[in-house]
Amino acid sequence: MIYQIPPVAADAVAALPYPAVFATISGSHMYGFASADSDLDIRAVHRLPLEEVIGLRTGPETLQSSRTRDGVELDVVSQELAKFCRLLLRPNGHILEQVLSPLVVTTSDLHAELVALAPGCVTRYHSHHYLGFAKGQWQLFEREGSVKPALYTLRVLLTGIHLMRTGELECDLPTLAPGMDLPYVPDLIERKARAEKEPLGSDTALRRQLESDVQRLQRTLEQARDETKLPDRPGSGEALHHLVVQARLS
Repeated sequence: MIYQIPPVAADAVAALPYPAVFATISGSHMYGFASADSDLDIRAVHRLPLEEVIGLRTGPETLQSSRTRDGVELDVVSQELAKFCRLLLRPNGHILEQVLSPLVVTTSDLHAELVALAPGCVTRYHSHHYLGFAKGQWQLFEREGSVKPALYTLRVLLTGIHLMRTGELECDLPTLAPGMDLPYVPDLIERKARAEKEPLGSDTALRRQLESDVQRLQRTLEQARDETKLPDRPGSGEALHHLVVQARLS
């Protein structure tokens, strides 16, 4: 099922004090397991005018705001173009997911250029991001016992495995789970759809299976990292540098 982005998302982006290069939806809506009360994670890139880059008074590299509109809780974070490109050259899965998200609120020719260059930023070291992120989400699950961090853990590991094996980014859990011997995932997604903090409950067998699968997927990701044909270093650095320079001059 394709998520329909509400009009308030575009309104939130239009309210940014600088023009947006792009804005996309991240979080559980992108991952395929949003609940009725999930907030809407909007991730954007803005471009500062030249005088706020080279002058004594420089503009903000990061903009953040939270608000509720028409019953939708909006979480908006925007990075300035140069900062975003620097982050894109690091093994940062969050940034990669933002630029390549299929849920696009607003776009531009510059966004299209970033999308084209993003695959050249992927390295084997993105595996560290996904292994670390999964570890944090699993620790959260062990503390809270809710369905959300369990789903996040599975999604993160599966995204990392797919990225290491194919060099392609896929974040939708319903797309990733089939074929990975995780038959309970549709049920967990259905349960989370009822509420953001839906508890897993006292199903001991399911908890044990989930723990076993997380350990298995961690090992699979580590093996995929060791066997990947992805490079050690990003190859799009020079192109991103010129993209930022041209964007400034124009």
